[in-house]
Amino acid sequence: MSASVYEEPAVTAIATPQEELLGALGRIRSSLGEASPSEDPPFVKLASVFRLSPFELDILLLCAAAELDPAIPAICAEAQGDPNCRAPSFQLALNLFPGAHWNALLPQAPLRHWKLIDLDASESLTGAPLRIEEAVLHYLTGSPCLDERIEELLETVDPPAVLPSSYLDAAEKLAALCGFSHATHVAQLKGTATGAKRAVAAAGCAAGGLRLKRVAISEFRAAVERQPRVETLPRLLGRDSALGGFALLIDAGEATPSDLEAAAQLADRFPSFVIVSGDGRVPLRARLIVAIQIERPSPADQRALWKRALGDHGAALETEIDRVSARYSLDSEQILKAGRQIRDHLEHHGGEENHAPRLSPGELLGQVCRPDSVSALGSLAQHIETRAGWGAIVLPEPALESLYAIVAQVRQQGKVLERWGFAAQTSRGLGISALFHGPSGTGKTLAAEILARELQLDLFRIDLSQVVSKYIGETEKNLRTVFDAASDSGAVLLFDEADALFGRRSEVRDSHDRYANIEVSYLLQRMEAYRGLAILTTNLRAGMDTAFLRRIRFFIPFPFPDQPARRRIWERMFPPEMPAEGLDFDKLARLNMPGGNIRNVALNAAYIAADRNEPVRMRHLAIAARRESAKLDRPLSEAEIGGWT
Repeated sequence: MSASVYEEPAVTAIATPQEELLGALGRIRSSLGEASPSEDPPFVKLASVFRLSPFELDILLLCAAAELDPAIPAICAEAQGDPNCRAPSFQLALNLFPGAHWNALLPQAPLRHWKLIDLDASESLTGAPLRIEEAVLHYLTGSPCLDERIEELLETVDPPAVLPSSYLDAAEKLAALCGFSHATHVAQLKGTATGAKRAVAAAGCAAGGLRLKRVAISEFRAAVERQPRVETLPRLLGRDSALGGFALLIDAGEATPSDLEAAAQLADRFPSFVIVSGDGRVPLRARLIVAIQIERPSPADQRALWKRALGDHGAALETEIDRVSARYSLDSEQILKAGRQIRDHLEHHGGEENHAPRLSPGELLGQVCRPDSVSALGSLAQHIETRAGWGAIVLPEPALESLYAIVAQVRQQGKVLERWGFAAQTSRGLGISALFHGPSGTGKTLAAEILARELQLDLFRIDLSQVVSKYIGETEKNLRTVFDAASDSGAVLLFDEADALFGRRSEVRDSHDRYANIEVSYLLQRMEAYRGLAILTTNLRAGMDTAFLRRIRFFIPFPFPDQPARRRIWERMFPPEMPAEGLDFDKLARLNMPGGNIRNVALNAAYIAADRNEPVRMRHLAIAARRESAKLDRPLSEAEIGGWT
């Protein structure tokens, strides 16, 4: 009989809350790693980017587990001995994980500095609940996104489908900087090509393996100032750039000194590659600036871009392409966008007889090229509506021939300068400038209107009282604004009574004289480089600086009209709709006034007649003539108005 052996039943050990948390943490690691089996899990990349210690990574994953595993909050409460403490705390992590160290909780340590976790330490630092930031949690689960606090401030800049060959070198430099040390260099894109800067930046970053986000520094600075803690947004931006793998384009094109200081602070602290767009000085302290010039394409490059952008329609528009390439200084992105608009219009409306376009292809091309220069020039210039035609002006034949020559030269700029090669010889003196000199009221402004209307260009009269400033440097800034905006649109610039600004440069007696001469020299440079038509008017040609006279192509006198000329002015002054009776143009021509004053007399006489419900007669003109003469403080002689009534 064999003896039976009694075996005690196996006892299953009950896991402690701490052991349950460690087990849950292991499961979280495995599940997060399974989402990307062919590469390192996101938490490994995150730990590398932000240089987290194993202990800091454990804290972060514990906070993630509290969000992903519904059982974790209750276990945390049990482990901490408080049913209200359902979130992990730093004290729990110190007791739970090996290699624990106090430095992980410092404000400048990665977890708190880069806003990986959120800590509410209103009562106890070590007992405060720890929560993972939402954007970080989404990254760990394989669905990266931007923090909603910065998302509205950022704009994605996609690489361009076409990058002009003249910008390839700049894009290659940026690509090289992407692979270089991010922490030591910042690229600054300078120059006039605003849209092309974005395209070059996106192309360079794409070649360097980075996506690109743009932030306007003025908007970012305003958003930072609205935050309770001003450091929050820059850190969120830096964190999300590291998680999302994007470079930052800081747009500082119209930045104030305060904006530039904010741009420098953001660039110094940003953990990834930074590009600053704008010409202002960015006062970096921790990094070096690498300046890259991005200018608008030359007329020849513009012509090539137009042909590419217009596709099959380019050959039929070659003459118009020459004209707009010489007339407008357009960004490459503007040309490509305008080309798409024109192609769409022609392809949808140009092929059917019953749906012909209301504008010819050439007119359409000119229309899409004209930007809104009115808002760009602001208070510095007055936009003049151009209604007058050639029949409205009376001038000697040589003066009219000169005006016709101006029109011809503006129209043929593209052919002569680019296709015939004159622009390749020198970059100076390529613009067309004219000086209209003569007494007030002889038609100088009227002639400018006629030229602008004939050329289908905007006309701006420059307000010299707004341009010239007593503050050093302000006059040059205002002139730069005027010429830059005019270059965008190819506008005609009219500097009325320009001797106030273009007078003789003075002998230097003090610092004010020296800066006044610098202003004149700057103006000379801009006039030489300006590709459009600049018209100067003056009553006193003798007061003009000889340096200006050498650079002005056309000198057109506007003499005081003689009696036959005044008769022609009177004949053209009255609209055909106006009722008139007994007008004697020979007698009217005896009135010794220029065309501007003649217009005032005619208009005032029309008001007098209209108020009396009568047609315009000689007696109404006599009353208006006496009033105009009194305004000029010049008594009328009997020879001038004798026999009018």
